[in-house]
Amino acid sequence: MSDSAAERESRRVYDPDASHEFPDEKLNTVLEFLENDEEIQTYLEAQNVNAVDRMRYNDHGAKHIEIVRNRALCLYDLLKASDVDFNGARQQGLEEEDESVIIALAATLHDIGHVVHRDEHAYYSIPLASDVLDRILPEFYDVAETVRMKGEVLHAILCHHRAETPLTTEAGVIRVADALDMESGRSRIPYEHGGRGINTLSSQAIKRVSLYEGETSPVMVEIAMTNAAGVYQVDNLLKAKLEGSGLEEEIRIVAVNTNENHDQLVERIEL
Repeated sequence: MSDSAAERESRRVYDPDASHEFPDEKLNTVLEFLENDEEIQTYLEAQNVNAVDRMRYNDHGAKHIEIVRNRALCLYDLLKASDVDFNGARQQGLEEEDESVIIALAATLHDIGHVVHRDEHAYYSIPLASDVLDRILPEFYDVAETVRMKGEVLHAILCHHRAETPLTTEAGVIRVADALDMESGRSRIPYEHGGRGINTLSSQAIKRVSLYEGETSPVMVEIAMTNAAGVYQVDNLLKAKLEGSGLEEEIRIVAVNTNENHDQLVERIEL
């Protein structure tokens, strides 16, 4: 059975629509820089043209990036609270505070390859993100640290693509967080333009995604869906991203059909 509302209320809960002030000063400084950088903000707008305007695919623009970054940092917070090891920064000899910066930068830049093409976009994201990182990392790091941070961020960007295997916890977080942006709002534009593909219809069925501090695992992801079409988002997309992420044992996922009137073909699934 899913956790009761009272049990969830007593634990750490993250509102997916809220902006969070994170405790790390360096992270907040970097986030402010990203929000005010003209080149990055232009990429976030431009990368949506191929995905949404030309291919009628789900949102891959600024809102998607905001959601993925927020959920990635919330995952990081929950995992850190359970003493999950983040090996990316540690093995490079970087500071603990750099773990969240790696995650924030990778989440922000992971989809900019869409300006080239939706297909195989993760591979196009690498050279584009590399140029951006060469410009912004020296604002916060010396030469040696810049090289190491750049490598970790690019690794996390590449591994959000299911064909690649994350070798760090930071990269695993990006991979899972990318799939956690699945609510109906993400498919609003293609749906309004007549898009009725499985990605659009299944996203329309997802009402809300919530992150909690779990009881049997560090993270509990609860997904509320209004009909069985949402199973595609959960099973074919989120499950596929979780598998091979390195976080399979750390994240519990429960999806519940909240439609009490009809379409109870699927009432509940758990990964």
